[in-house]
Amino acid sequence: MARSGVQYEDVKQAIDALMAKGEAPSVQKIRDVLGTGSFTTISDHLREWRARREERVETTPTQGMPEPIQQLAEGLWEKAQDAAGNALAEYREAADREVTAARDAVQDARRQAEDAEQREAALSAHLASIEQRLEARSAALATAEVERDQALEKARRLGERLARSLQQLERLQAESELQLQTHQQALGEREAQHQARQQQEEQRHEAAEARLMSLLDEARQERLAGEKRYAANLRQLESRQEALKQELQEMRAALAREEKQHRETQWSRTRAEERADTMRHEQTLLQARIDDQKRHLEEQASRLRLLESEISRRLWQGDERHQAKEPVSPGTKKGPATAEPSKESVDRGTIDSSKGENR
Repeated sequence: MARSGVQYEDVKQAIDALMAKGEAPSVQKIRDVLGTGSFTTISDHLREWRARREERVETTPTQGMPEPIQQLAEGLWEKAQDAAGNALAEYREAADREVTAARDAVQDARRQAEDAEQREAALSAHLASIEQRLEARSAALATAEVERDQALEKARRLGERLARSLQQLERLQAESELQLQTHQQALGEREAQHQARQQQEEQRHEAAEARLMSLLDEARQERLAGEKRYAANLRQLESRQEALKQELQEMRAALAREEKQHRETQWSRTRAEERADTMRHEQTLLQARIDDQKRHLEEQASRLRLLESEISRRLWQGDERHQAKEPVSPGTKKGPATAEPSKESVDRGTIDSSKGENR
């Protein structure tokens, strides 16, 4: 049903205006003349106007549209509608299948990218743990080196202490020799008077010598013990340093393997992203193909509208010829006579319109 916005009389007046200009009426042209109205309402009124005109044409058996032209027009219209509907259905089915396949491929690519990101996160966490362990080992190695330096410093201090003891021993020996010489001189000068004192001095010398020998033995033992401790500590530190170096090499090898696996994971993720970009590009191409098919269908619809306009024009010319042959009643102004086209011209126009539609 037509809406109340545009009435039939308005559409009829617009059609009359177009026909007065020599133009075939169409929905777009009528709407351009009226300046308002929906395409559905105008199309309904135009269809009603054509039906009334056909009724008027049928009341005059001698005039009307030739049956071959009408059959040809109806056949072309039905074939065009069937072809357009079938082509549109096939294009829609193919487009839906390709869009579904593209969406599935994009989802697979997204899942692969998510898996790659999860693997990358796990590898990053493992790599961070290895780096922490490596830092701990490095700190332990630094501590061992500090302990080794401390042991070396302690050995150096023991060596200096031993040197001072040897210097003290030499000084005591020198003093003892000096005292011995003094005592010998004193004994030579006072041999008779200091016989008993010489014996005491000899005893003191022996005690001092015994004391010096004891100090020398203690210093030598302490030096040997220090050298043994230093050698033991040095061997222990060297063994520990060698173990730490071995463990550091193992950690570096494990880190290299982890970095290689990380690069492989990064490469897989890059491939997945490239595949997703390819899928998006294919989806864009598919959408472009769909748009091309839509434009093709619109061109076919435009050709159908042109054919409809051509048929309407020919019907209008037939109506004009019929009105030109009717007798004019008194008081009615006779319009300009229109020459009736020959059957050959009608057939040629039909063939030309068919060729234009086929093109």
